[in-house]
Amino acid sequence: MTNGLFGSCDGTPGTGLQLDHMARDNALMTFTVNDQTQADWPEVWRVLAPAFRAGLSYPLPRNVSEEDAKAYWIKKDGYNAVARDDAGEIVGVYYLRPDQGGPGDHICNAGYVVAECARGKGYAVALCKHSQEQARAMGFSAMKFNLVVANNTAAVRAWTRAGMEIIGTIPKAFRMPDGEIADAFIMYRALA
Repeated sequence: MTNGLFGSCDGTPGTGLQLDHMARDNALMTFTVNDQTQADWPEVWRVLAPAFRAGLSYPLPRNVSEEDAKAYWIKKDGYNAVARDDAGEIVGVYYLRPDQGGPGDHICNAGYVVAECARGKGYAVALCKHSQEQARAMGFSAMKFNLVVANNTAAVRAWTRAGMEIIGTIPKAFRMPDGEIADAFIMYRALA
């Protein structure tokens, strides 16, 4: 699944891989990406809940419970990351997991949510690029997004900037909160 670009800001300082990334306004962004831990979940949920409740990008009921959201976001065979800016504020989260099982498990799927206060600053692109490196390190040879809502232009633009390509369109795939039925894209990038 994929690809919300909003949530709420809240966070505490973390440790991990520090990254520098040029934002869209050519300002240098510094942020740290850590493996998500059990202790991170309350903050992660505060970022995820607004995106899931908005109903604009993830295929979940808008009233999804925290427990069901956690089961959706965290999988035994997956990887979860938390990104914080240099002030310790959470700027985004992502997951990686095999897109399919068995003979299809060499291709990963990923999902992202960028905190509301961090939107429009290039974090989505930076997190996607980071996740591609993480996916390579985990042995995945490609990344595929199964459901990028076509009218979520910010997500489509971010994933394209991160090297993803639209390889297909699913007509009338996503029911928006206002009742509109939107198309969705399948996006792909080879990693090997």
